[in-house]
Amino acid sequence: MEKIKIGIIGCGHLGKMHIKNLSELSDEMDNVELHGVFDSDKEKYSSIAGYSNIVRYESLDELLENINTAFIITPTSTHFDIAEKALSKGINLFIEKPVTAELSDAYKLRELYKNAGNVIIQIGHIERFNPALLSVESLNLKPMFIESHRLASFNPRGTDVSVIQDLMIHDIDIILNLVKSKVSSIDATGVAILTKQIDIANARIKFENGCVANITASRISQKKMRKMRIFQKNAYISVDFQENNSEVFRLTESEDSTARGIKMPIPGTKNIIYYDKPEILESNPMKIEERKFLECIKTGKTPEVTLEDGIQALEVALEIIKKSEESIGKVVEN
Repeated sequence: MEKIKIGIIGCGHLGKMHIKNLSELSDEMDNVELHGVFDSDKEKYSSIAGYSNIVRYESLDELLENINTAFIITPTSTHFDIAEKALSKGINLFIEKPVTAELSDAYKLRELYKNAGNVIIQIGHIERFNPALLSVESLNLKPMFIESHRLASFNPRGTDVSVIQDLMIHDIDIILNLVKSKVSSIDATGVAILTKQIDIANARIKFENGCVANITASRISQKKMRKMRIFQKNAYISVDFQENNSEVFRLTESEDSTARGIKMPIPGTKNIIYYDKPEILESNPMKIEERKFLECIKTGKTPEVTLEDGIQALEVALEIIKKSEESIGKVVEN
């Protein structure tokens, strides 16, 4: 098969991480080559001085002429313009989340993708590949209620968008993938504290199948937290994305020989609670998502995080922003 020639667009904080991983994957995978990079800020090239085999391009157009696979690791506001150019040349795309800044651009990208032929697009929702989440993927998850908290200390990087697009969108994507039902309603509040964008927000999402998700995200917290709690009939699952661990409590009406973990009988009944901490495999989530993307290019399989997944997460995120801004307006009016 044709060699996968990779170009990375954007050599900032995340770009450097992708460069390191893809350099390693170029050695580990057949017919994969990290060929070149482009960044409009040439000073960022100094950070990759140790990679003598990577070509530093002076222009985006020149890079696109010499690759067949691009990683777009630039500010969200630039995603669409870069992706549009790349798709016109039939280039496979990995686009960091959120897919675009504006929903209209995401829809345009969808149409361009439909007409681009055999092109693979994957969106960089990295938490799908977090080992704590992967440890419970074999469970029969049918959530009735989900609660998530994603709290971070302030960092100027990423403040070109709201905390909803920057942080909350991770949990939005995971929840949409878990629930697999259409959203019926959204209520949300949010406040801008340190930036012109919303810095802390809470959203309550109701789904047509009856599931409810309560999501909180903040980038002005002293304590860091990335945790999701999933409640369903006869089970409670806790996933800690930051600490890389998960816990499962499962209720059975009688002894279950297939159940794993500590058995805790409930006095006076035949019911038994089983407590388990699934094994967490040490892994690099970013490298996993990169490898899976490259494997999809080789095999033609559909990526685990598709363009449509990215669009749906953005739709919900922007609706949460809209509801948050409406709630701010009501407070101001009062």
